[in-house]
Amino acid sequence: MRRALVLNTEAARHWLRASLPQRRAMFADVPQDQPIDWRLTASDVRGAATVYFATFAAVLAFIA
Repeated sequence: MRRALVLNTEAARHWLRASLPQRRAMFADVPQDQPIDWRLTASDVRGAATVYFATFAAVLAFIA
């Protein structure tokens, strides 16, 4: 007896990827006809810098 390897779509090809939602569904607030803007904003840079310096301070406190 032959059994299907995927549950939802044949394009997923893997049981974990088949169980995940569609990629476009994550951006439900963006209209479907508009492309998604991937540019970095000042908030993104500030968040990355905050995480970097917090990790640096934690490692420095652990070593000292």
